[in-house]
Amino acid sequence: MPLLGQMITLGIETSCDETAVALVEDGRVLSSEVSSSVHLHARYGGVVPEIASRFHVEYIYSVLEEALKDARRTIDDVDCVAVTRGPGLPGSLLTGMAFAKAISFAGKIPLVGVNHLHAHILSCFLDEGGRGAPGDMFPFIGMVVSGGHTSIYVCRGLNDLSVIGRTKDDAVGEAFDKVAKILDLGYPGGPVVEKRAARFTGAGGIRFPRALLKDEKDLDFSFSGIKTAVFYYWRDCARTEYEKDRICFSFQEAVIDVIDKKIARALRFTGARILAAGGGVINNEALRRRLASRCAEEGVELYLPRREYCADNAAMIAALGEGLFKMGEEADLFMNAMPGGF
Repeated sequence: MPLLGQMITLGIETSCDETAVALVEDGRVLSSEVSSSVHLHARYGGVVPEIASRFHVEYIYSVLEEALKDARRTIDDVDCVAVTRGPGLPGSLLTGMAFAKAISFAGKIPLVGVNHLHAHILSCFLDEGGRGAPGDMFPFIGMVVSGGHTSIYVCRGLNDLSVIGRTKDDAVGEAFDKVAKILDLGYPGGPVVEKRAARFTGAGGIRFPRALLKDEKDLDFSFSGIKTAVFYYWRDCARTEYEKDRICFSFQEAVIDVIDKKIARALRFTGARILAAGGGVINNEALRRRLASRCAEEGVELYLPRREYCADNAAMIAALGEGLFKMGEEADLFMNAMPGGF
């Protein structure tokens, strides 16, 4: 298996409710297939771990077949297998890792375990032709804004990412889902809250609380207070469709304000000149605009993932796994899942 030169990496991602497989050749995405079980969780208002695990078991092989077909490759062409080892749902992670280990063992193919959150940050550089490879970017500030995580990192290398800020309670995506549930807007909450927020003109919004300590070095997040404020406001207000739009807009503005302030602090505290922000919530157009505005104000270069690489996907796993393998990292068949943490 080549350590240098052309190589093809198979990526496998099953950390939550998306079953994803991708092939990457020297940093270029050949195929990226994602099959989501979100429709099965909608009736419960959130992800049910057992349903997600069973979905992975049922569909992972067919997703692999589609990824190989799209890339016009066979399993014999694969030089390295990269798999999400965490964080995520234990049952979902174990399904993907068992599948990856089986491929690795049967084909005598090197195996690499990948941190799901680190891959979200590096997804900002997928297929960004002409903007420089990730190796040219270090050091920089990375951020993950997703359903389960809201974290800020100092990124010094592919295998050197340090957390400098994280959520103390709800992640941003989780807060969106809970607000959508309060307002009976359905699941997942992020897209529908964003859509309802866009219907409001912005005049006469609600001043929901922002959890911001005065300490300029404080980079941690807390969103449970905003969610609770929405609950009490909705309980006591006139329950109209207009009020739903107004709440969605005001809630979204409060969340984005907090993210904006924390990113500004992180950039000033570290002196970094590059920000790379990934994760499912980065699909939010208002957040993308605010990050762009902040980086322009600070004189910082901003990298955001393409839309198809914001949500969980295997292309980011394969790309990071390929880079780690070329640096000499390799896992064994006794590698365990890392269900939670950072």
